[in-house]
Amino acid sequence: MDAYEVNRARAKLALFVAYVFASVPRKDQRAKGDCYLRGLMLDGRRKSIQPMAERLPDGNEQNLQQFVNQSTWDPVPVQRRIAERMVPQVSPAAWAVDDVSFPKDGKMSVAVAPQYCGALGKQANCQVAVSVHAVSDAASCPVQWRLFVPQEWVDDSARRRKTGIPQEIGHREKWRLALDIIDELAGWGLLPPVLVADAGYGQNADFRDGLEGRGIRYVVAVRSDVTAHPHDAEPVTPLWSGNGRKPQPRYRDKPSPVAALATGHGRQAFTEVTWREGSRGPMRSHFLALRVRPAGVRVRRLARAATARDGCWDGVLPEVTLLVEWPEGAEAPTGYWLTNLPASTAVAELVRLAKIRWRIEHDYRELKHGLGLDHFEGRSWTGWHHHVTLVTAAHAFLTEQRLVGLR
Repeated sequence: MDAYEVNRARAKLALFVAYVFASVPRKDQRAKGDCYLRGLMLDGRRKSIQPMAERLPDGNEQNLQQFVNQSTWDPVPVQRRIAERMVPQVSPAAWAVDDVSFPKDGKMSVAVAPQYCGALGKQANCQVAVSVHAVSDAASCPVQWRLFVPQEWVDDSARRRKTGIPQEIGHREKWRLALDIIDELAGWGLLPPVLVADAGYGQNADFRDGLEGRGIRYVVAVRSDVTAHPHDAEPVTPLWSGNGRKPQPRYRDKPSPVAALATGHGRQAFTEVTWREGSRGPMRSHFLALRVRPAGVRVRRLARAATARDGCWDGVLPEVTLLVEWPEGAEAPTGYWLTNLPASTAVAELVRLAKIRWRIEHDYRELKHGLGLDHFEGRSWTGWHHHVTLVTAAHAFLTEQRLVGLR
């Protein structure tokens, strides 16, 4: 937005800030929040505090630094207000789980470590955050974040103390952080209609089991090497000789990679589906939905644990739907998803949900390139969470204005 557009939106922004920052007790702090949001939305290549302060007529670098890095205002009530305001407006078809990385120099930015950096496509020194977004075909917005704390930070008391990581915060895998976010949002009365995620999450049997245990429907990507049995496979229990432990029920045949299950049906079994209008015309490909029983040691242990209270394990693995994409001209299928939506769900609906994650790529582009999500130069836990909350608020305000324009 240029200066004219920002000034024209000042009154609407003031009302928005009054609502989402209602938990911030001091009037001067809320005013700094308004100023910071205008700085994030105003045109300019760099959205760190110094250049923003220079561009704003009421910008004061020292005041903004204090507001973001040292002030004690709690970001969680602000995040809650944003989520409660935006979810009904977006009317999400799904929630999307993803993570985003922030390349960093040095060792002292909070939770920085050598790890896979999606922004660079390789191992690099970076921070990583897990996010959950409310997503529809027309709009989307992040509703909550978690900063991933690598294992090397758990016992590094010097860096923890210097960056202000709370004592109770330790290392948690990204899929657990995603479930933590979902639980927090549920505590706010917000529940996903469907949860979608890429293979980094969908591949994890514990993550899928966590969603199942919470009664959450999902459509998650998996790799082609995930193994499964056909839906009609049945386990058998070998005869017991009377000596030793009784044998456990087992499937007769080894599970197959989902790629093999899909290609075994042949290209002719795949149906063309159009899921949305792209910039170059209708987006379409060929898809097949199969009922399968995901396999593997971890899947089996989780299924057995789910029936432990009944005291009987019949060896039957849970049944889900495998969605497969085989584009025209491709030598083999290129995409695989598992979903626990009802077996009667139309293939077109499964495809729409599997593909709806494209919206969060739009979010990340705007959050990073337009609103300076990765421009924060502070190093503290408090500063990072304040900055991310403020960027989320700016994104929410712009999304709200766009949605008003569509009505």
